Amino acid sequence: MVYILLSIIILLLIGIVFLIIYLFRSGKEKKKLQENFSLLEMKVNDLHLDNLGSRFNPHLFKNILNSIQSHAYQTYFALDKLANVLDYILYESQKKFVTPKEEIEFALNLIEINKTKVSPLFELKVKTKIKEGEKLYEQNLLAPLISIDLIENAFKHADLQSSDAFISIVFEFKDNCFYLTVSNKISDKKALKKERSGIGAATLEQRLKILYKNQFKLDRFVENDVYIAHLKINLLEYKTQVLTVG
Repeated sequence: MVYILLSIIILLLIGIVFLIIYLFRSGKEKKKLQENFSLLEMKVNDLHLDNLGSRFNPHLFKNILNSIQSHAYQTYFALDKLANVLDYILYESQKKFVTPKEEIEFALNLIEINKTKVSPLFELKVKTKIKEGEKLYEQNLLAPLISIDLIENAFKHADLQSSDAFISIVFEFKDNCFYLTVSNKISDKKALKKERSGIGAATLEQRLKILYKNQFKLDRFVENDVYIAHLKINLLEYKTQVLTVG
């Protein structure tokens, strides 16, 4: 595990160096680059190997760095979003629970980084539907990083080539429930189909079962060549159950 974490940190530093070389050659906004580099450098220094545990997601960082490197013209924007994602992973995800508001804001930053992977013409639809007056929306009841797997899966396996390709991500909070619906046009590549049966989906479901018992519902299905994942977590029922148990 230590070697893996060291490799990821090295990869992160290599990505930062790559950005410095590219942008300094362009001669544009050097001051802003230096500020962003210093910020990221400080965050990297906070990655203590003996204290990371489940807070660190190597695959997430690999995907983020690949996104930034593949579209250097969006570097400054991506660095800003990356800084926000790093903040969340380093400082918020160590908590057992965060607020739905915090998790959704983190997920939106992650989506913005992933957008650099796709063409500006690609149809990416992101919506947030938050019912006003929801008291649990800003209470620490939602497991941090619970939305990563479904979102990353969509960007990894979506068909980015066909004319009707798309990714749709909808966050919703109503009636004290958190909802996340992610759908994408399925790629016909056999390798991607095989990856779908990997450990990521099973790990998410196991985590949900441990934390929320019977207070969640996770559905995955295919309809007309569209892969759909729908997650619902009843936070009011969960809170009531916790209070009852004591």
